[in-house]
Amino acid sequence: MQRTYKYRIYPTKEQTKKLEKTLEICRKLYNDCLSERRRYYEENGKDLSRLTQQKLLKERKKKEPYLMEVHSQVLQNVLFRVEHAFNLFFQRLKSKGQKAGYPRYKGKNRYDSFTYPQQPGFKIENGKLKLSKIGTLKIKLHRPIQGEMKTCTIKREIDRWYACISCEIPDNGKERTPASFVGIDVGIENFATLSNGEKIPHPKNLLKQEKKLKRAQRKLSSKRKGSRNREKQRIKVAKIHRKIKDQRNDFLHKLSRKIVDNFSFIAVENLSIQKMLKNSFFAKYMQDASWGQFVNYLCYKAEEAGSKVVKVDPYGTSQLCSGCLREVPKTLSTRTHKCPYCGLEIDRDHNSAILILQRALSTQGTCGSYAWGDLTSTHLFQDGQVGSLNQEAPSVREG
Repeated sequence: MQRTYKYRIYPTKEQTKKLEKTLEICRKLYNDCLSERRRYYEENGKDLSRLTQQKLLKERKKKEPYLMEVHSQVLQNVLFRVEHAFNLFFQRLKSKGQKAGYPRYKGKNRYDSFTYPQQPGFKIENGKLKLSKIGTLKIKLHRPIQGEMKTCTIKREIDRWYACISCEIPDNGKERTPASFVGIDVGIENFATLSNGEKIPHPKNLLKQEKKLKRAQRKLSSKRKGSRNREKQRIKVAKIHRKIKDQRNDFLHKLSRKIVDNFSFIAVENLSIQKMLKNSFFAKYMQDASWGQFVNYLCYKAEEAGSKVVKVDPYGTSQLCSGCLREVPKTLSTRTHKCPYCGLEIDRDHNSAILILQRALSTQGTCGSYAWGDLTSTHLFQDGQVGSLNQEAPSVREG
């Protein structure tokens, strides 16, 4: 199992100059390698391999001595990035209905990270991070590193620097016996509704900062391109975006951790986010919610804890009744589910969450018959047990 730890580093002014110079050299090498591949294809009608470019890199170092200022493995990693960009390009060419998008050159300030692919290019000793060709940097190790360190990526985020250390953690092979179950229905009005009736309010991070962001962007558009004032304003806009991103990630991490700690069987919808974003009216709210990122956090945390996350087909979860499984058509404005067949009356999102859990349990072949009170006996934010949600709702169908 791989896990990445992200720590903030505090370089000195001299070290910051070295980091920025390393980024610039890597950016230039990346663009040169792109040009080299394009030129080779035009002349020979076939692609230039990474191994060939690695051989050419040795000759280039003799002609361009500034490349010697960067650790050799960092330069090698740039070639792997170029290869990865072309592999994705060829995959897009093969797939139907998708724009290919030829790999682009990296402009100034568009190349923001470089990677040490293995030790001893980097190492942590006595609470300090040692980087070859750069020096010993102060690092804030806010949590211990587990497993064997594999790679270290140095990343610049506006005016901050981070070290992202990827580690290999041995799989403990533990698996929790499903004892607490939950279905999760994500939405726009509420971020999520659980099958036990719990509603998770939407943090609306983007909407809270929207006025401030609009003012900053209007000021940016009025600045002359290439001027220092424009660059200063660009940084201000970028910092607002960074704050929104940090707030969103903090919320998603904390929520996913609570759910994984409290439930051993988690059911979610397998949503096609890209298709849903084509709806221009809801696109902004969907991006602010980051449902896909939330599910990713749930999956890797659940894997580590030995829990299970099951993705189910979302078709019909908003139109079917969880009590009798008959179709009850509703518009988006209808917020209460009222079944004319079995008399079940609950919140529509709550009904969808129960259906999601039903569908996940049936597809997994879970044994036994569970009353809804048993399925949702673990409450997320309050102490004590939760009773049966609705006496009229039947038990989960066996798969």
